[in-house]
Amino acid sequence: MSDILLEEIFIKRSQQKKKTSPLNFKERLFVLTQDKISYYDYDVDKMKKKGLKGSVDLEKIKCVEVVQPEPNSPKERLYPFQIIYDEGPLYIFAKNEEIQKKWIHKLKHVVRINKDLIQKFHPCFWVDGMWQCCQQEVKQAMGCRVLETKNRGFAKGSRRESRKPLPPTPEEERATRALPPQPPEESGPSVGMTVIAEYEYTPMNPQDLELRSDEEYTILEIADQHWWKARDKYGKEGYIPSNFVVKARNGLEGFDWYCKNMNRSQAEKLLKTENKDGGFLVRDSSKAGKYTVSLLTKAGGDAVASCRHYNICTTPQAQYYLAEKHNFSSIQELINYHQHNAAGMVSRLKYIVSNQKQNAPSTAGLGYGVWEIDPRHLTFIKELGNGQFGVVKYGKWQGQHDVAIKMIKEGSMSEDDFIEEAKVMMKLRHENLVQLYGVCTKQRPIYIVTEFLSNGCLLSYLREGLKQHPTSIQLLEMCKDVTEGMAYLENQQYLHRDLAARNCLVDTNGTVKVTDFGLSRYVLDDEYTSSAGSKFPVRWSPPEVLLYCKFSSKSDIWAFGVLMWEVYTLGRMPYERLNNTEIVEQVSRGLRLYRPQLANDRVYTIMTSCWIEKAEERPNFEELVVTIQDLLYDLQ
Repeated sequence: MSDILLEEIFIKRSQQKKKTSPLNFKERLFVLTQDKISYYDYDVDKMKKKGLKGSVDLEKIKCVEVVQPEPNSPKERLYPFQIIYDEGPLYIFAKNEEIQKKWIHKLKHVVRINKDLIQKFHPCFWVDGMWQCCQQEVKQAMGCRVLETKNRGFAKGSRRESRKPLPPTPEEERATRALPPQPPEESGPSVGMTVIAEYEYTPMNPQDLELRSDEEYTILEIADQHWWKARDKYGKEGYIPSNFVVKARNGLEGFDWYCKNMNRSQAEKLLKTENKDGGFLVRDSSKAGKYTVSLLTKAGGDAVASCRHYNICTTPQAQYYLAEKHNFSSIQELINYHQHNAAGMVSRLKYIVSNQKQNAPSTAGLGYGVWEIDPRHLTFIKELGNGQFGVVKYGKWQGQHDVAIKMIKEGSMSEDDFIEEAKVMMKLRHENLVQLYGVCTKQRPIYIVTEFLSNGCLLSYLREGLKQHPTSIQLLEMCKDVTEGMAYLENQQYLHRDLAARNCLVDTNGTVKVTDFGLSRYVLDDEYTSSAGSKFPVRWSPPEVLLYCKFSSKSDIWAFGVLMWEVYTLGRMPYERLNNTEIVEQVSRGLRLYRPQLANDRVYTIMTSCWIEKAEERPNFEELVVTIQDLLYDLQ
């Protein structure tokens, strides 16, 4: 018999295989070994294991997750979890939260290399022929909630020959922390909905409508996801950028202390700029649907302040807390309490620090329906650099809007093909992509007009722009920014083909954005488009591109691994001692970049997962986002 990993008496719920079958709950002895989880009848009085009632092979398990307890559950059924396999969910009730967490953690660890792990699960029970969370009536229906963690850094589809457990990593030896569930998904925008302007917006053309911060607007039409037709309180109508408004009184949006889309480094910078003891804000955590309180403290009256970060957790009863025993039904109530009581934190929350008046996000184009820009409206101010297509300059559009202008030298680009594609590229909008505003095609050279980012390219920023030695969190946040932008492109079925630190830019807040996605398709330079050419990005290319020019989303994944290496070496040249011919030969034979000094083992594991020889075994960008989110969450 295999060695026993865990053993515990649990309450097991019947699987209710038919819609009409009654539910029942029975005590069973559960035994976890290296190969399977089994459950037995058990004589409590004699403390003796009796007959085997069932078992599940570990390799068949697709998911292990908590389940939301049903309303008015008895105390012995307050800590349920589920094991999902081919026959459906196996529902188990632990005696307390500690045991529940221990079993979930161990089960997730032993099944993490399974090939059929699912990406979505049902957070509530299947009862009377229906999922209580989403009201679907098919038991095999896909889950309605995305898993918070998937493969914990392992490439999807990777296999091992043996199921013998790997030695636990330091973080796996710690008990997993209780994580708050994701909030229910909110309904999308709809005609007639009232929204509030988060930012001022000055109309860029006659069809646009002015936005005044904190005022309400009614949505009239949503024909374009980036530009909505709206009416203000005076009856005036026009188009507004959809990312400048939020649903009226939508969750945390109405509170000054909530800073949406802010990471840890940005929060610390803002709090230290205000420099008030007890200054605080609430921001999105590195994991979607979770929140963190960031607090500035001058403990002992020191002039130099430090920042503390507290993850807002949730009890099994869906109450929020920062300090145990101080639970609240909403985040608003929690913040209100801690504004008057420290209750386990280094200080009470004394002063609200807000970023609501910071720079507005970029718009998808310079006004609704505008993609052809009149060059007479552009003012050139200074040269930023010289790229593959020609000179790039910083300038102004209509004398007031900052833009970057690529002046395409003739003969460098297949212009007609690009101009047609530009209409599609303008509709791509994400916080971690450099926004294409439009093109000037009526003269030569043609211009590509994009969002301007003041901190320049990521490569220069890593080498020269960082004013102090970066923290591990800062470096990881840069990588997370890139993965989120690339995950969006991946979902839009867009390939970058030239992902590298030189093709990312950094804004005023330190946010990294990907640029020049897809442009390499239009290059006419043979040295750039052929893997034998000296300008080809050999150092960022996987074997299938170097040998067969086979591009895919998985070749972008390889390039991201190299970009991550650039970040953690602060901008060093990959394979710096080898020429292109040597790189092609040695990478094809298995050579990989070494672990940078600033990268720990978990970070380097992410890099090496991007450099698996078989392209299909590399993770996708969505999986990389989750893996990096997990790591960031552990560091907070």
